[in-house]
Amino acid sequence: MPAGPPGADHTQGHDTGILARLTGQSHGRTGSPPRGGRYGLLLLVLIGTYLLAAFSGAKVATELQVVPFAVILLLSLRTSLLPAPWPAVIAVVTVVGSAVTFWTSLNGSRTGTAAEDFWKALLLLMAAIMVVRRVLARPTVTIQSIYGALSAYLITGLMGASVYAALNNLGTTDFFANSQPANTQTFQYFSFTTLTTLGYGDFTAVENGGRSIAVMEALTGQIFLATLVARLVAAYRTPDRPDTPGAGRQSEDVDGPGDDEDRD
Repeated sequence: MPAGPPGADHTQGHDTGILARLTGQSHGRTGSPPRGGRYGLLLLVLIGTYLLAAFSGAKVATELQVVPFAVILLLSLRTSLLPAPWPAVIAVVTVVGSAVTFWTSLNGSRTGTAAEDFWKALLLLMAAIMVVRRVLARPTVTIQSIYGALSAYLITGLMGASVYAALNNLGTTDFFANSQPANTQTFQYFSFTTLTTLGYGDFTAVENGGRSIAVMEALTGQIFLATLVARLVAAYRTPDRPDTPGAGRQSEDVDGPGDDEDRD
């Protein structure tokens, strides 16, 4: 019979979070993953948003970019761990704030456009925080955990592009050196080459503000990709297959029944 007082929790001490798996303290998969935390759709929306902005040079596509960014936050909110009524409150603020900033950007002023860019960066920051928090709270490392980590990585790159665009609209000089064009496409290109530390050198920030943000983004990309994503992939295991009845007995008695008596 198990030792200990009645009602004692014999499951205490088992690791239930991904943080324990990442630090090597877990000894296997325990239980089934909780409901929620599915990020396949979010990852597809992020890829589509990036490609739409990269291959579309229309101004209206840039102004309407706040719409898919709001959708990204709402998708992240769907799988968040926030208690009620915070998900509903954040969703309402997201919709109203996106509509207001979009309206202010229509007047053509650089200040209004910068406000919309900062709002987009704030939406993406909140989405990244909720995704990473949800991924780390999962008791096991699954393919959805990897999808979530990759989604947060793409969100970080898009957030950096929005910050660069806001700084460009608030600045009085060119954002890039050598009079390189500053638009949504080049900001995304510069952000992701900085995040991944590729550093081609064809686009370089001129002002100290842009350079500071670029350094912080490069550090974030290094830490995020080399630690979180890499360790999630290393800790990932495919679902355990159910054991075939009788397989263990066969492995223990390879010679088959009756062989020991025959050798006697």
